[in-house]
Amino acid sequence: MVEVFKTNVGEKDQSKWLVGKLRRHFPESRINLDAEDCDRVLRVEAAEVRPEEVIELVTSSGFHCEILP
Repeated sequence: MVEVFKTNVGEKDQSKWLVGKLRRHFPESRINLDAEDCDRVLRVEAAEVRPEEVIELVTSSGFHCEILP
């Protein structure tokens, strides 16, 4: 399962930090964030993705996050 999110993570350092945090919380997942994309796309791939948990972790870190339709 792959879930795709729109974020406002703009800098490479922020992106690396946030992906590291998400990987620690979801160690069985493949996670990447494209800060160069206009939607600053965050992709989370795993057997099961819980979007509400991803959104909560990203927003509690000070960033905006929503599921891309």
